[in-house]
Amino acid sequence: RIFCKTNYFEGENMSYLKKPISLLVISLLIVVIGSFIAYQFNSSNGDVDVSRIYFETERGELSGLLYKPDGADQEAKPTLITTHGYLNSAEMQDAQAIEMSKRGYVVLALDQYDHGHSTGTMEKPVPFFSFWPHAIHDAVQYMYDQDYVLKDEEGNGIIAVSGHSMGGFSSTHAVMLDEMQYEETGIRKIYGSLTMGSDYQWLRSLDYSDEDINSLYGPRTSGKIAGKYDEFFFDGEAAANGTPVVKKDYVHTEEGQGFLGNPENPKAGEVYEVAGGKRVIYQPNETHPWNHFSKESTGHAIDFYDMTFADYSDRVQIGDDGQTWVFKEYASFVALIGFFMLFIPVIRLLSKLPFFKNIYTTKPAPLPEPKTNGGKLAAHILIILGALFPAVFFSALYGEDFYGMRLLRQISMVTIAFSGIVLIYSFVKNLDKHIKTGSAVMLLLGVVQYIFLRSQSEFIEVSEFFGGPTVNPIVYWAINVAIVMLMVMVAYHYVSKKPEGATIENYGVKASFKTILSSLVTAVVAVAIGYGFLYLIDALFTVDFRLWTFAVKTFEGQHVVALLKYAPLFFIYFFIVGVSVNVNTASEKYDGMKGYIVAILHFIGGLVLYLVYQYGLLFITGTAGYPGESLSSILVIGLVPVLLIAAVFNRYLFRKTGNVYVGTFLNTILMTMITLANTALYTIL
Repeated sequence: RIFCKTNYFEGENMSYLKKPISLLVISLLIVVIGSFIAYQFNSSNGDVDVSRIYFETERGELSGLLYKPDGADQEAKPTLITTHGYLNSAEMQDAQAIEMSKRGYVVLALDQYDHGHSTGTMEKPVPFFSFWPHAIHDAVQYMYDQDYVLKDEEGNGIIAVSGHSMGGFSSTHAVMLDEMQYEETGIRKIYGSLTMGSDYQWLRSLDYSDEDINSLYGPRTSGKIAGKYDEFFFDGEAAANGTPVVKKDYVHTEEGQGFLGNPENPKAGEVYEVAGGKRVIYQPNETHPWNHFSKESTGHAIDFYDMTFADYSDRVQIGDDGQTWVFKEYASFVALIGFFMLFIPVIRLLSKLPFFKNIYTTKPAPLPEPKTNGGKLAAHILIILGALFPAVFFSALYGEDFYGMRLLRQISMVTIAFSGIVLIYSFVKNLDKHIKTGSAVMLLLGVVQYIFLRSQSEFIEVSEFFGGPTVNPIVYWAINVAIVMLMVMVAYHYVSKKPEGATIENYGVKASFKTILSSLVTAVVAVAIGYGFLYLIDALFTVDFRLWTFAVKTFEGQHVVALLKYAPLFFIYFFIVGVSVNVNTASEKYDGMKGYIVAILHFIGGLVLYLVYQYGLLFITGTAGYPGESLSSILVIGLVPVLLIAAVFNRYLFRKTGNVYVGTFLNTILMTMITLANTALYTIL
């Protein structure tokens, strides 16, 4: 009984097994039930066949989720090809895919090149420009040749294209290329287009003028969903000033008016006749990523397709306003919760096996409470700094902000100078050994940090080895956070804790090689089991586990290769920040829920405050707290759930095993793969 309570395992103990087995069954049931319900809504109760397809193009291999309604093989249908924005995947287009397929449309939700399951083979001197210019156009060529895609009597395709953000640029460019080909072939394969969260900004980078773009829409029905709080687009002046995160009114800009044919006093939601076609701009009160998870934007899309395909009411449903896609999202969220719950019983059951039980070490003795006011203040500073530093300097470390990076380098130089002075003084005055050791370690860390800060551009550059354009700066941010946290912990240990008798054992770091190896193997096996179940669900139901932009999805071989490259770097972050949490929650007063709250605040407290400040001011005043931070602030939204879960795993597994290693390895492998599978990953040639 004593061994069971202290998490040591000797022999069989069925009472101990009952709880993890029960939790395992509950977790699996949550995953299966959530996924089955998600499948029902995704497939319109089985009336739509959903499958993942792959097809070769001259630029690589494209993949996507094909939604094919019953009867499409017997009677060709109007078709929608829709795609995601930068860093996302096809599943982000669930709302349009579900709503239009249940209305009788064939829908292809496309992974653009180098995203999701698609791979681009183009040369990439500037990788950003390789994936989007031809993705939708290449998909149109493939879909046009399918028998289930409707063509009119002249051979024109009855195909609409749609995309969010970079997918919007890809959609617009596909229309332009299609119109150019029409001049030669007399056939238009694209019938209409709707973009979300994109203006003309990146199309101009391909040397098109606004007049070129507007003239190449031809007589098609075209629309734009332009969120008033979009972080990137719809206000050229704000973008030119480097402050794009402001409230917008696209319909009254020169570009928006030009798209609508320059009418007098244009209005959002009003349809205008231009060049023989119809054009409309919708302006919901939404941010850029909000478009994905919005009944209002989805309603605008349904209205747009009703208008575009009004002549084909015999083949699709027109005028049906009901939306069910959100129930699929909620069911997928339930499955997502079950997926993460799964790791607790899996690890506990694995630890019953002979080799795996080595993950357990003696539980560290609780650290004594600070006895002096200075010690108490230092403890509070450690908690506050641990929460705030990752957020305060996120834009500098991620986006290469000049002033932020200069301040960090200055702080690093001050740290080096101060540590050097203390080290010299300690030897001159022959002070205690721990002062010499502490100052020497701080000096070394200061030098490492300074060198790392100076190498920012080289580190975040996309290369053949590190092909993740957003993963690179996130790793760079994470390692810098880890270095700073380590410096604070070292100072706190030698100034406050070591004089009170604390040793490395108190932080759960000391362990045998066998314990570390078994912890690594346990994490690998647990993640393999978790993802194995995901692949089984994908095979059965063609759904993944997600809510909005946070998703656990299947991956390709290139993602595994990238995992092996990035995981050692992310390990540094999860290990050091995990130890930092343990330092702050090692005393008895943090037993129970209080310890988890402190752990969560340590990981994400500052990031949450960052988002409240950024978007609170945006919605209240019309200007964001950091108006120049567009992509970085969106990435913070994605980091919050990842690090929240990591905080819980770190705290729970430390308390169960007595060391940081299982939690660190699990967080490293799992969170790195989640990140890689949900973002752009370039294959550099």
